[in-house]
Amino acid sequence: MAIDYEKKRAHMIQHDIIGRGIEDHRVIEAFAQIPRHYFVDEAARHLAYEDTPLRIRYDQTISQPFIVAYMTEALALTGTEKVLEIGTGSGYQTAILARCAGEVYTIERIEALLDEAKELLTSLGFENIHYHLGDGKMGLEASAPFDAVLVTASADDIPDALLEQLKDGGRLVMPVGDDAAQELVRVKRTDGAYIQEHLGGVRFVRLL
Repeated sequence: MAIDYEKKRAHMIQHDIIGRGIEDHRVIEAFAQIPRHYFVDEAARHLAYEDTPLRIRYDQTISQPFIVAYMTEALALTGTEKVLEIGTGSGYQTAILARCAGEVYTIERIEALLDEAKELLTSLGFENIHYHLGDGKMGLEASAPFDAVLVTASADDIPDALLEQLKDGGRLVMPVGDDAAQELVRVKRTDGAYIQEHLGGVRFVRLL
């Protein structure tokens, strides 16, 4: 029997996105427009709209939908921002950001994963995404400063380069901690100072 992905996506949005407190209309609309099942391995597509992380190629993961929504909402995007994403992965978070912001610069360290994400995102019509192979901890100085930075892997500390590449008034969202305990952190740069907020416990792969 064919899976009704549209119905599953609608249920996910109502139950796991809106139902868990996401209010940003840009984020909600992005979830409605982007087919998550395109971004997961074929064998796991029947689970694409469950609120759970899934393994993808090269021992990486695609985050659960609520966490993707929560992290994106925490950036408070209005549609005009230049955003830096560390960790392209499957490209799903990239797609959500590209629907919510003006331009997205995404960095991935695994070339094959970056190529696959670029091919898929291009086929879906995205023209506001810039793809870079490299070390995410170093950010992308040539394209800085950024209005927002989203890091989809955890580290013990926030890399200084990423903080320095934030515009004044910019926001960075990143999981911080070790394998035992991680906290989602939002940092706002204000008049050269970095103000940190804690947004709750999470679990991400490590930033390498």
